[in-house]
Amino acid sequence: MTTPAPASAPRPVRLLIVDDDPLVRAGLTLMLGGAEDIDIVGEGADGSEAAELVDRLRPDVVLMDIRMPVMDGLTATEALRGRPDAPEVVVLTTFHADEQVLRAIRAGAAGFVLKDTPPAQIVDSVRRVAAGDPVLSPAVTRQLMARATGAGQEERAGRAERARQRIALLAGREREVAVAVGHGRSNAEIAAALYLSVATVKTQVSRILAKFDFNNRVQIALLVHDAGLLDDEGDSGPS
Repeated sequence: MTTPAPASAPRPVRLLIVDDDPLVRAGLTLMLGGAEDIDIVGEGADGSEAAELVDRLRPDVVLMDIRMPVMDGLTATEALRGRPDAPEVVVLTTFHADEQVLRAIRAGAAGFVLKDTPPAQIVDSVRRVAAGDPVLSPAVTRQLMARATGAGQEERAGRAERARQRIALLAGREREVAVAVGHGRSNAEIAAALYLSVATVKTQVSRILAKFDFNNRVQIALLVHDAGLLDDEGDSGPS
């Protein structure tokens, strides 16, 4: 009887760090390099270097600083995410101004993490983004939601109507998955709540992204929030 070959370990996440501060790069390399499932493939000192480094090193995730002298991280993120087979991007910064968060999300960043985030959470953020789950620091999430609810009544109403029109384009199961994404659930959690396979959830999420020409799940979550579905439905699971 043939003994089955042991399952191979998952490939480590290939990570590129882009930050203009050499001390920050060194600290991040020390912090993230200790994780067995993360392989730091390179470093860049400015956003203008990101494209060439991505072409050469083929990272899965780029950890990108915002404030850099030649090309800022948001401009670099927009350029990277507009390319085919783009890596995921986690924006890392000391600031969490509303416009920076929104621009990062519009640019296609899958994560927005503050530099004072505990090291273990930064490591976890890289893992989660590589697995397809968006990441926002709690402080960033609170500020983003406060901005959405603090807008003028006319602005909120217009945004809500546009969001509802877009949500109406989703099929029933797509809508359920979108709401679950809005609640911050992972693919595995959505699969368990809706009695689907993880592969089916991934397919549904991909369809939603393609339908709205979105880059990542954070944009789905914002659309669901603007449409008021997080208020209307406390649970996206079946009744």
